[in-house]
Parts: sequence; structure tokens; C-alpha cells
Amino acid sequence: MTEERSSRVPEEATRGEEAQGTRPSRWSWVEPEVWTERMVAALETGVKGGRWFSLRDKVYAERTLQAAWKRVQRNGGSAGVDRQSTELFAAQAERYLGELRDALRGGTYRPAAVRRVWIPKPGRAEPRPLGIPTVKDRVVQTALKLVLEPIWEAEFAVQSYGFRPQRGCKDALRRVQELLNGGATWVVDVDVQGYFDSLPHARLMQEVERRVADRGVLRLLEAYLHQGVLDGLEHWQPDQGTPQGAVISPLLANIYLDPLDHELAEQGHQCVRYADDMVVLCRTEGEAEAVLGKLREWMASRGLTLHPEKTRSVDATEPSGFDFLGYHFERGRRWPSQGSEGRLRAKIRARTGRMTSGSMDQIAETLNPLVRGWYEYFKQSHWTTWEPLDGWIRMRLRSILRWRLGKTGRSRGGDHPRWPNAYFQEHGLFTMAGAHRQAVRALAGHPR
Repeated sequence: MTEERSSRVPEEATRGEEAQGTRPSRWSWVEPEVWTERMVAALETGVKGGRWFSLRDKVYAERTLQAAWKRVQRNGGSAGVDRQSTELFAAQAERYLGELRDALRGGTYRPAAVRRVWIPKPGRAEPRPLGIPTVKDRVVQTALKLVLEPIWEAEFAVQSYGFRPQRGCKDALRRVQELLNGGATWVVDVDVQGYFDSLPHARLMQEVERRVADRGVLRLLEAYLHQGVLDGLEHWQPDQGTPQGAVISPLLANIYLDPLDHELAEQGHQCVRYADDMVVLCRTEGEAEAVLGKLREWMASRGLTLHPEKTRSVDATEPSGFDFLGYHFERGRRWPSQGSEGRLRAKIRARTGRMTSGSMDQIAETLNPLVRGWYEYFKQSHWTTWEPLDGWIRMRLRSILRWRLGKTGRSRGGDHPRWPNAYFQEHGLFTMAGAHRQAVRALAGHPR
């Protein structure tokens, strides 16, 4: 039996029988319309030569495209260069999916240009480019992801948390806190300059080819890497990078940095990575400086650059601390970073101008989902975080009430007796300090 034949994914003939099987919990997220039990078993045991053949037919299979379209429809999003929305696609979904299937099977499918928009970049003056593929391209990219992602999930390092199934920001933050509590308080704070825009295409495809040998799938990925970009009236073709906003980009970004995760682990270093956000937690300043030097060499050898000012080693027990995934860590505590709090305040300002209309009940109803969602993410912050923010929100609301009485300026201390904190509580305003106190009581066994 040839290596290619032995590395083919199993055919679908026994799909009905396999659907009755029970797959390991680590693969519970895998799309059952794409990955049969026999295919999942191959993920566990590996394939001969470590490379997967005969994948293209799994991408254009009707069941795969249907599953991909459902995900694209659920996620919504803006239209691409063809101005076709998900609603317009849905009106003739069967026809469009059939056309995509025929084009993929016949090798005539070509992705359209990506529509580039610029959005504000949190904490930075310069905006961030975002690429918006067409709905059709998002469907094909999602189909590719459904087929390819499990192959790499079988080997991705445990230090990687970003854009991966059954993992997320809170898992990464929990791991960082564990390492800090364990004495790894010298932190290498890593910032890869323009990571998504600077990924070298040739090196990236070499990493992909370590696991995928299907030329049809490889050509599809290369087509996405080289698809044009429409920025206003300017049309151009990138020679590096993968568009932020493309469905397949996070997977490709993780594939490229996965060797670094494994290399650091083999050398005994504790790394926590979320896409291109990374920290390495060390026990001594000397270890941190050595890791920083290794990172510079590794990045340079693979066509990447560390930001010269934002990449640094820092003692987390000192006042400066470090930021990671929206939190600021410092001296055994953590709280929302300056940028995270600033973005919350900006959103609240937009909803609480002094001439805001509506009853206080209605204003509170508008604010509550925003504030509650923010609290849920940052609820592991130090207890001193909440009262100042709650007080600032109430000040914004008192300023609205002052304006309605014909008074100018922001709320002052004299406004508190007229509209005490209990007034806003009666109108249903969610308070972060109140939610925190309730959580503490619940943990202590006193839910009320």
C-alpha cells in the first residue's frame, strides 16, 4: 500500500453506522457532517507519514458546504466587494452552494478580492485594517476550516489559547495567574509587529504542507493568500500576510507560531499565547532576558519582527506590571487595563450625553447589557475596581437629570441627596460593585 493511499481520509460509505459511535470528548466540537468516527480515530492514532491526502472532496461535499453556510449565516457580517449580504445569499442558498460545489470540484473556483475597511485600534492612534471577504468566499473558507482545523488541533501546543475550540481568553488568563502565583513573576511581554499583515507566504505554506499533501487544498489556500484587496478605489495584491477578518486567517496564524510554542516548551519555558498576544513567564531576570534574545532570533529567522518598544521583560512584582488580554497584572493583583477601561468609558459616554432622551428606566436598560458584559469578563479584578466606575456612571446619569432641570455643567456633590444611589438602583441600573458583593457572599455561602 502506498503512503498516499494509507494517508487518505476514510470514505463516507459507513457514515450512517459511524454516526452511532461515541467520539472522545476532546473531539466533541468537530463538525459531524464532515468528520466521521473513523476519521476522528485517525486523528487520535495519526496517519502514515503524518500527512493527509484526499481532502479536497471533503471540502466541496454538499454536507460540508451546507454546514459551512449555516455557520456563516449565523455569524452574519458585512457584505464583500460584490455587495451580496447573507440575507441575499440565503434567498438562493441552494443555487449558490451548488455553483460553489461545481466550481470547487471542477477546479474553476477563484476567490474575489477582499474589501478592506479601517477600524479603530484599541489603545492606539492608527486604525487597524480589516479584510471582508464575500459571503461565497466565507462559505468556502469555513468549509476549509471545518476540514483542516482538526488536523492541527491534534498537535497544537497546550500553551496556545486563541481562536481554538474549547479554549478562550479566560483559560489563558487563568494560566497566567497560576504561573504568577507559582513564582514565575519575571514576564517577557511579546508584541509581534503587524503579525497578520507580515506572515511570509512561502514559509506559511511550508508549515501547512507538513500535514497536508492534497494539492487541490493547497492551491485553495494559496489563492486566499494571494487574493486581491480593494481599498476604496485602489486594488492591489499582497505579497505577504493573511487578511484580518478572513475566516481561515486565525487558523493559519496559529499554524505559523505553533513551532515556537513547542520549542519554548521543550526548553522548559512557560509560555501563554493568544494568537499573536504572548507572554513568557520566568522565575529570574536572567531567564527572561535569555528568552527575549531567543524570541528575537526566532522571529527574525521566520520573517517576523518584535515591536522594539512594546516587547520587554518586566518584573510583575513592581509597580509597572504588564497587560494581557485586557487585564493589567501588577504586584499580585489584576484589574482592567487602562485601555480596557477607556474603551468602556467611551461607549458609556456615547450613550449618556446630557441631552439623552428617555426615562431613567430606559437609559438603564440601554446601559445594563454593556456594563454587565464588561463586568462578566473583568469580574476577577481586584475589589477596588468597581466603586469608582459605578460612581462615574451615576455621575453621567445625574448630569442628564441636571440638564433636564435646566442646570448646566456636570453633576456635583449637591446632586447626590436629590438623586441618591438608591434612586438608580430603583430604576434597575446594574452596578458592578453590587454584583461583586453578591458574588463574594455566594462564595462564602451567604447568597443573600
